[in-house]
Parts: sequence; C-alpha cells; structure tokens
Amino acid sequence: METNMYRLNNKVAIIFGAGRGIGRATAKLFAAEGAKVAVLSVTQANIDAVVADIEAAGGTAIGVGCDVSDDDQIKAAVAQVADTWGRIDILVNNAFDPSSVSSSVLDLSVEQLQRNFEMGPIAYLRTMQACYPHLKASGEGRVINLASLAGILGMVDYAPYNMAKEAVRALTRSAAREWGADKITVNNVLPIADTWGAADVPPPANALARHGSPQEDVAPVVLFLASKDAQFITGYSLTPDGGMIIDAAR
Repeated sequence: METNMYRLNNKVAIIFGAGRGIGRATAKLFAAEGAKVAVLSVTQANIDAVVADIEAAGGTAIGVGCDVSDDDQIKAAVAQVADTWGRIDILVNNAFDPSSVSSSVLDLSVEQLQRNFEMGPIAYLRTMQACYPHLKASGEGRVINLASLAGILGMVDYAPYNMAKEAVRALTRSAAREWGADKITVNNVLPIADTWGAADVPPPANALARHGSPQEDVAPVVLFLASKDAQFITGYSLTPDGGMIIDAAR
C-alpha cells in the first residue's frame, strides 16, 4: 500500500497510558496507520513490549517512562518526544490509576478523591498544556481524552472515578472552545471495553450485550478522531459502548 494511503502518515502521536488495554491497542493501530508513536507508561516492561510489537510490524515507536501524577516527568517526556521527532500532532490521554477508583460517596476520603483527580483531569490538563505549543504548530492538532460513561450513569460505589472522569469531559469542552482558533480539536472517548481479559465477566447491560474489544471496537474510534476525517468534530464525546448510552445529545 502506498504510504500516502495511511491515515496518519507523517504524524507524531504521544500516548499516555499506552502500556496495556486501550492505550496499547491505540498505539499499535496508530503505528500501522503511519504515525510515529511515543509509548508512555509508568511500567517499563509494558513499554518495551508495545514498542517491540510496533517495530516488529514495521512501525516506528519510542518508549518513555512517565508517571502522570508528576508534572516534571510529563514535561520531560513531552520534550523528549518533541526533540526526537521535531513535532507532536496527536495527544491521547489514557493513563489512570485503577487501584483507587472504588468508593461510596459516604465513605469517600478527600485523599482518595485527590488521587483520582491527580491521575485524571489534573494529569490531562498538564499533558495538554505541555503539548499545546506543538499541537498549535502542527496546524491540525488533535487531543483525545479517555473519559467514561461512569460519571454520566453515576455508577454506584465509583464516586471518585465518576467525579474525575466527568471533570475530564469538562476540561475537554473548555479546551475545545479555547483552542479551536489554533486548529486543535479536543474530544472525549467513553468506551466499554474488556481490558482485563477475563472470560467469565458477565456482559454489560448495553444494546449489543457485550464488552468491546480494545483493538477492534475502541482504538478505531480513537483513530477516527485523530485523523483528517474528524477535522470538523470538537468538544464531543464519542461512545463506543455497544449502546450503553443512547440519547439525543453528546
């Protein structure tokens, strides 16, 4: 296939939380579509595995260790990617701490809530601020933030997660308004996906009665938002969720 047929040819993408699940699937798909991909995660073994998979398939990738709760690490990681390839066109925020998401409203501590915000909207804000000059220089910058339908549904016993992920959506809408003049689109993806690989998990209560595949159902939606095809969509929440949320407005 001719290189100009790839949807992300000559683009540079930085993906936070790319070591597993949706992030890993997105990194591999972006690379297959012609992007140079920076694989960021806090776990070095996961980074190495994703980079190796991309390179084995003929793609281009670098791995960068980064704890998104540390602003200095974020700034250093973004600078490393920009120094390596001279540009950043696409930012994907997928990092989060799954160990701290569960609590009722009554039992929720400020410390646990703060952890969810540090790993969610605060981290996403910092990555967006660090990448902004490069996204603006691109002339067609893309930001894709992984949010969640949990906050929309008000999932029981996930109060800190619900709150943090809804704050991500608010951040996305705010940046979409402010950065539109810079030709940067900013959108959310709210997926339902099997990221744990457990065969005995009951199906969700969605219209298609199954969890999505990170590779087949979610990463292609992220790719769409990163591509030229989505150049007129911003401030929006796309829901590859099998019909868990069906309404008239996103």
